[in-house]
Amino acid sequence: MTNETTPGQRPEGAIRVTGITKAFGDVEVLKGVDLDVAAGTIVALLGSNGAGKTTLIRILATLLRADAGTAGVHGFDVATQPDRVRESFSLTGQFAAVDEILTGRENLVLVARLRHLPDPGRIADGLLARFSLTDAGGRRVATYSGGMRRRLDIAMSLIGDPPVIFLDEPTTGLDPQARIEVWQAVRELAEGGTTVLLTTQYLEEAESLADRIAILHEGRIIVDGTLAELKALLPPARVEYVEKQPTLEEIFLAVVGTTTTQK
Repeated sequence: MTNETTPGQRPEGAIRVTGITKAFGDVEVLKGVDLDVAAGTIVALLGSNGAGKTTLIRILATLLRADAGTAGVHGFDVATQPDRVRESFSLTGQFAAVDEILTGRENLVLVARLRHLPDPGRIADGLLARFSLTDAGGRRVATYSGGMRRRLDIAMSLIGDPPVIFLDEPTTGLDPQARIEVWQAVRELAEGGTTVLLTTQYLEEAESLADRIAILHEGRIIVDGTLAELKALLPPARVEYVEKQPTLEEIFLAVVGTTTTQK
């Protein structure tokens, strides 16, 4: 698919990107990106390695300045109102930014204190319960599984109730069961009204989580729509009767179980 496609009506965006370009030396990474993310929805930004997904996130997070174009987060312009933008979002990168020496609860209390919030202990306990980490809250994070660390990382990013959260490849390096734990946490964010922009290389992750999917290719968004709208861009499927064999991931999850554990 080479033509830019925008199926359906676009609601008002909590994240709005118009004509964003960015080059590093002679390498053009973003060549005029347009993207809207509606409030309270999950949008997955797909693209291969080097497509510019993280570059776009860094621009939205005010960590990089675009060469041209405009971008806004929660109604604030990233170039002219960076302080207001930073108050409106949290960013969770590809690796969990947690302190392994501290307990899970101590990590949360520390962030709440840094944000000068009242009753940091109550905030920490509430987030531990929300992310099914209460029983592990008193343990050092060094003893946590990958999925537990990532859930704690996301919980830390929610301190202060930011209306927007950027998740940059949040399940990189996680096993299938840990990925499912993170997926459930992301779904709960959107159910609570948080706007989520998710970058990922995993197609099944986007298919499972996203309200809308945008594909970034060669510096531009070439397709943007719901999963049903994207499927409609292809010829109708032929109906064939085949014997479906379980995937290795399905076998793995069936053997170990999909119930979230705290071990």
